[in-house]
Amino acid sequence: MRRAVVMVLGLGMWAGVIWGCGQPSLRSEEKSPHGFELPDGDPDRGREAFVELRCYSCHEVAGLEDNLPRPVATPATGVKLGGLAMREPSDGELVTSIVNPSRHLYPGGEEGRITSGSGSRMANLNESMSVQALIDIVAFLHERYETVRSKQE
Repeated sequence: MRRAVVMVLGLGMWAGVIWGCGQPSLRSEEKSPHGFELPDGDPDRGREAFVELRCYSCHEVAGLEDNLPRPVATPATGVKLGGLAMREPSDGELVTSIVNPSRHLYPGGEEGRITSGSGSRMANLNESMSVQALIDIVAFLHERYETVRSKQE
């Protein structure tokens, strides 16, 4: 009986090793944006937070060029948010761009325009922005994107 239990446990461990081969680690699954979805935010409050956090200092927003203060960053970043896109960015992509702006920089880094050293010029707002403000800013930005497919319809 004891030998059977040891054998079953041993087989279970080997099965775990075999089935686990080539699979992403738990840590990489935890960091994956797959399935990441924010609760509904309020786009109007998101616009207010965008202004309060002075995001307009560096970013124009498609369709609101005349309704938001103009960017004042020198040199100008040229990073316009919203507008026509092949697909709308996911919640995870927008959140990552806001809380970890150095994660995805344009090829070549465009030193001085969007980068400073090896990272983004974007201010770190992680300690000054509430989670609700982040959710609302993402809702605000989602409204500003138009996909190529929706434009064709």
